[in-house]
Amino acid sequence: MFSTVLIANRGEIACRAIRTLKRLGVTSVAVYSDADRNARHVKEADIAIALGGDKASDSYLRIDKILAAAKESGAQAIWPGYGFLSESLPFAAACEAAGTVFIGPTAQQIGEFGLKHRARELAASAGVPMTPGTPLLNSLDAALEAAREIGYPVMLKSTAGGGGIGLTRCADDDALRHAWESVRRLGEQFFSDAGVFLERCIDRARHVEVQIFGDGNGKVVALGERDCSLQRRNQKVVEETPAPALPQATREALLASAVRLGELVNYRSAGTVEYIYDAAQDAFYFLEVNTRLQVEHPVTECVTGLDLVECMLQVAAGDAIDWARLQQAPQGASIEVRIYAEDPLKNFQPSPGVLTSVSFPESVRVDSGAEVSAFYDPMIAKVIVHADTRAAALTKLQQALEATQLHGIATNLDYLRQVVATEAFRSGHVWTRFLDSFTPAASVVEVLQPGTFSSIQDFPGRLGYWDIGVPPSGPMDDFAFRLANRIVGNHERAAGLEFTLQGPALRFHSDALIALTGADCPADLDGESVPYWQPVSVSAGQTLTLGRAQNGCRTYLAVRNGFDVPEYLGSRATFSLGQFGGHAGRTLRVADMLPISQPALAACTTPAPVSEPQPLDRALVPQYGSEWRIGVLYGPHGAPDFFTQSAIDEFFSSDWQVHYNSNRLGVRLVGPKPTWTRANGGEAGLHPSNVHDCEYAMGAVNFTGDFPVILTHDGPSLGGFVCPVTIAKAELWKVGQVKPGDRIRFHPISADEAVALERAQALSITTLRSHHAPAFAVPSLAESAIGSATLLAAR
Repeated sequence: MFSTVLIANRGEIACRAIRTLKRLGVTSVAVYSDADRNARHVKEADIAIALGGDKASDSYLRIDKILAAAKESGAQAIWPGYGFLSESLPFAAACEAAGTVFIGPTAQQIGEFGLKHRARELAASAGVPMTPGTPLLNSLDAALEAAREIGYPVMLKSTAGGGGIGLTRCADDDALRHAWESVRRLGEQFFSDAGVFLERCIDRARHVEVQIFGDGNGKVVALGERDCSLQRRNQKVVEETPAPALPQATREALLASAVRLGELVNYRSAGTVEYIYDAAQDAFYFLEVNTRLQVEHPVTECVTGLDLVECMLQVAAGDAIDWARLQQAPQGASIEVRIYAEDPLKNFQPSPGVLTSVSFPESVRVDSGAEVSAFYDPMIAKVIVHADTRAAALTKLQQALEATQLHGIATNLDYLRQVVATEAFRSGHVWTRFLDSFTPAASVVEVLQPGTFSSIQDFPGRLGYWDIGVPPSGPMDDFAFRLANRIVGNHERAAGLEFTLQGPALRFHSDALIALTGADCPADLDGESVPYWQPVSVSAGQTLTLGRAQNGCRTYLAVRNGFDVPEYLGSRATFSLGQFGGHAGRTLRVADMLPISQPALAACTTPAPVSEPQPLDRALVPQYGSEWRIGVLYGPHGAPDFFTQSAIDEFFSSDWQVHYNSNRLGVRLVGPKPTWTRANGGEAGLHPSNVHDCEYAMGAVNFTGDFPVILTHDGPSLGGFVCPVTIAKAELWKVGQVKPGDRIRFHPISADEAVALERAQALSITTLRSHHAPAFAVPSLAESAIGSATLLAAR
């Protein structure tokens, strides 16, 4: 066995190879581009060598750089994985010339099978059934003549193609004329070979392939077949083994033909012979040979118990291989799905970015490791299940997908959940174009315009971390937010949206039930006015547009079931300054896709709704004006210790104007300059507002120098400035609705009144009816026998 092996790949397949090398005690060498410098495969490898560049053409496709890295690391062999240089004749030949072992087929085998017309010739020589087709075509006229002889529809193929590139179905002469130059151009662009040929197109065909393995000396075995018929744009989506609804006699003939083809060329290492299967005629036809390990190889490993990477290493190193083990019959059934960072609602456009939360069930195999980069394939992971029967494997797969959590960017996870739940897949009667007509449901809200500082929040926010500087976040106006959730019947912990001054434009991709509360932004649904403070039904495809707030500052939107975002430190609330929580740890942007929770899924962490939707009593609707009375508790820093009594009296008798420099961290106020009872803060600082650092309370009015700031939901938990008053919890919602230019007058209340106000507010939310706290006497602010009125008791 080799002592050092370089992996000429990245992402999940590189991580998968590293696992095998570590188990065998072989030193693993990773290579990486600049974009992948922090990737998982780089961290897991024993040695990592930079290739430079971001694009594949500047890194993973550079033969000279790969060979230089092998020489630098002392690697005796190179394992290519799939994609990139895995089926490159020049690369395999360069490895041989450099004296470095290429872990795979010979360069000649790669070259011959890489040209599809030559592969057809070899397959025909091995007696493999062939679809009617042509050799390489020199002209469009020759193609048209051949197509008429074969019979339409036909497939026009690039001889050097792969991954569905340069593959076009032509239904008639016009379609063939239209595709001719396009397919030739694609072949030249991607594979430097413009050669094309024709094959008869079998509609409703299945894609069935055979995993073969050879020693390069004539010994070849088949390790079972795989059905890869569920494809989108000729790219595989779901793969499984054994192929369902395949007669045993056909299976045996399929495996035997693949072995004959491998034996004909003395095939070395792992390879896959692909076939088209016509279920209606129970006939199979040669398609092509992939001279590498396939993406879907894990399903074969599951049913055989083999490690195919280890087998490739053994053959390449000239070590003995357990052929008896390779020839054992596969056991059970295995299914794999590919999870991609791509958006089904945007024609599967890649959606690179940061996955803010990832969770896979431990009961299944997950091959992952790819950073979701804009430069490479957007695969996130492969989920693979194995069970005694196909039915059991399918149930296991559905449970695994329902329990999988992926947040932060758009993925095809929910698409896969729906695909494997179709009756066609459950019965095993799918074909390669089945997904062309499959339309998935999408429980998401698309952000067309984000509005101003719009974010996902929940109540009561992120509690329990104030002592380490993590604020609770949550809705600035928790009263309006909680009422919105209550109106649609949500659990109180469901996440909703907060908009500041300017509302967003949102497209709903599924039917939904919403409620708008808070600041009055003109709202319309496809041009029809939308009422506030009551349940509103939205149909799939409709667009909700909100304007600028007429009264108040912040508007809230609740959707029944809540928004599906992950919990971070016990809350879904966005803390944008800390870049965590909510959707991707930030405010909303154009093109964001906000998933609506699906409580039936195991992956859903949002509790299900607790009541039926209902409007609230109009008497409960708050009035948002430009002048506000806000109840506060006196203290902890008052007169005569810090402020003069006249300064405190003036504080309560003044109208404080809201400064434009206000946000979720704090609301700055403009008003009279206070008078102080001391010249400075002593050892705490030069200004009399300075004190030794102390814990702040949410809603504290904090004097930073001579200027007060109300500390709000994203504000600091600790600081060295005095706080003469603290806003009562039940009154704090008002601060969420003040806007620049508004005026606030504070009035003192007792602790008993603050508690009564909070109880009345909670009862109003529960019943959706207005409830009021009893009247209380105004507390005295005068100094008493025990000292300042901020003191609750004497020792």
